[in-house]
Amino acid sequence: MFPSLAHRPWHVFCRVSLQHRAPLSQRSPRFPPLCYGWQSGGMHSLWFSLPDCRLASFGLGKVQYYSTSGNSTDDPPKSASGAAPSAENILSAAVKATPASLDPTSQGLTKAETIQVKVRAVLKKRDYGAKYTKNNFITAVRAMNEFCLKPSDLEQLRKIRRRSPHDDTEAFTVFLRSDVEAKALEVWGSQEALARERNLRKEVEREYQENIFRNQQLLKEYKDFWGNTKPRSDRRATFLQGPGKVVMVAICINGLNFIFKLLAWVYTGSSSMFSEAIHSLADTCNQALLALGISQSVRNPDAGHPYGFTNMRYIASLISGVGIFMMGAGLSWYHGIMGLLHPGPVESLLWAYCILAGSLVSEGATLLVAINEIKRSAQLHGVSFYEYVMQSRDPSTNVVLLEDAAAVLGVIMASACMGLTSLTGNPCYDSLGSLGVGTLLGTVSAFLIYTNTEALLGRSIPPERVQKLTEFLENDPAVRAIHDVKATDLGMSKVRFKAEVDFDGRVVTRSYLEKQDIDQLLNEIQQVKNPEELESFMLKHGENVIDTLGAEVDRLEKELKQRNPEVRHVDLEIL
Repeated sequence: MFPSLAHRPWHVFCRVSLQHRAPLSQRSPRFPPLCYGWQSGGMHSLWFSLPDCRLASFGLGKVQYYSTSGNSTDDPPKSASGAAPSAENILSAAVKATPASLDPTSQGLTKAETIQVKVRAVLKKRDYGAKYTKNNFITAVRAMNEFCLKPSDLEQLRKIRRRSPHDDTEAFTVFLRSDVEAKALEVWGSQEALARERNLRKEVEREYQENIFRNQQLLKEYKDFWGNTKPRSDRRATFLQGPGKVVMVAICINGLNFIFKLLAWVYTGSSSMFSEAIHSLADTCNQALLALGISQSVRNPDAGHPYGFTNMRYIASLISGVGIFMMGAGLSWYHGIMGLLHPGPVESLLWAYCILAGSLVSEGATLLVAINEIKRSAQLHGVSFYEYVMQSRDPSTNVVLLEDAAAVLGVIMASACMGLTSLTGNPCYDSLGSLGVGTLLGTVSAFLIYTNTEALLGRSIPPERVQKLTEFLENDPAVRAIHDVKATDLGMSKVRFKAEVDFDGRVVTRSYLEKQDIDQLLNEIQQVKNPEELESFMLKHGENVIDTLGAEVDRLEKELKQRNPEVRHVDLEIL
C-alpha cells in the first residue's frame, strides 16, 4: 500500500491540520519533523495520519507527555518564555518552513488513503539490572549468620510481618535485606572487614566441627536451652508393635531354626537339610537388616533429608532380596548340583525329620503373625490383602511374609525329597530337593527386588486417588484448571502431591476487596491525579493482591492435607 515509504524522509509524509481535514485544495504544506520526548504535565493527545507517498495529512490536537523520572532530559523543546510550544506555534512554524512552490493539489489526487496511529502514553520501563536485592526479605537467622550481626543490632531495624511458609505458625518476622546490609556496614565499617569476620567465623565453625565429639555436653546444653521443637521418635516402641514386632519375632525363630538345622545337616549330611540351614541363615541375616532399616526409617527429617528416611525400609528390603538370591538361592543351587555330580551316602534321617517338623511349626507361627499384620494394615488403608502385598506398602512385613511362606514350602519340599531318598535309597532325590528350595528362594528374591525397586523409583498412586485429589482442587471457586498433576508414593502410605494451578484472578481480587474498606479505597482512587500517584496506588494494592493469592495457596494446601491424611507434602505452583 505504501510502495516508497522506505525511500522518503519522515517530513515528506507529514501534514498538519487543525481538528478536521481541509479540502484537498486547502491542504496544509509539508513541514520538518517535530520530535519531542515525554514530560510529566499537560494533557495533550497526538494523532498521526500517514497516507501513501503522494499525500499525507496530520491531525494535531493536544499532546500529553509522561515520564516516571523526575529529570527533564526528555522534555520537549522550550520556547524563549520557557513554556512548551503550543499547537498554533507548531503550525505557524511548519507553514513558514515549507516552500511555497510545493502544492499538494498539483498531484491531481481525488482520493486520500490514510492510516491513523494513536501514540499511547506509557510509563518508562525500569531497568533492574542482572542483580536486584533491594526489596528482598531475610530472616533474623540469616541476618546473624551471613552479616555477622547480633540480636541487639536487629532490634533497631524495621520489622515486617509476613506469611509463614510453615504449617505450625501463621506469620513470622523478616527484615529488608537493604536495611541489614546497611546495618552490617555500620557495625563493621567496610565490606573488607565484614568479609574478614565471615572468614574468621567459618574457620571457627570448621574447628568446632573437628572437635564435635569433645563438645557433646555443650550441644546438649544448647538443645536444652532452645528446646526441641520436633518430637523424638521412640525406637524401642517401634519394635513392640506393627512391622517391628513381626521382624523381631522372625529373627528369633529363624535364628533358632538355623542352629537346629545346621546340627541336623552335620549329623545326616543331607543336601536338603543343608539348603534349609542356609535358608534359615539367610532369613535371619535379612531380617536383621530389615530391623536396621526400620530403626533408621523413624528418624526425624533433617536439612540433608527434608523428606525424612522412610525409604530406608525399601532400601533394606531391596538389599534383603539381593541377599536371599546370592546367599540362599546360590548356595542351595551349588550344593544341589554338587550332590548330583558327586552323590554320597545319607545317614539316618530321623533327627532331620524331627527338626523339619519343629521348623514347620515355628515358621508357620511366624507366617501367621505376618499375615495378621498385613490383614490389619490392608483393612486400615482400605485395600485388599493382595493389593497391599503387590504394592509393597509395608516392605518389612512383605519380606517376612514371603520369606516365611517360602520357608514353609521349602520345609515341605525338603521333607518330601528326603522321604523319597529314604524309600529308594537314591541320594539324587535329596539333591533335587536342594535345587527346588534354591529355585523357590530365587523366585522370592526376584519379586522383592522388583517391588522395592518400583517403590524407590517414585511410582504414582492409583489413578482413582489422583482423580479424587484433582476434583477437590477443581471444585474450589478460586481455581480455574489443574495441569501437570504428579502424585508420588513416598512409601509407607505417604504421598507427595504436585500440580500446576490456574487461579481465577477475579475471585482472588474479590477475596482481597472483601477485606478492604471500600469507601477508603474509592477515596484513594479519586486522589490519583498523575502517573506517579497511579503507580504508587497500583504497587500498593498489587502487592496485597499477590499476598492474597499466596494465602489462597496456603489454604488449599492445608485443606488438601486435612481431607487426605496420606498426603504429607503438597506443592501447588501458580500457572
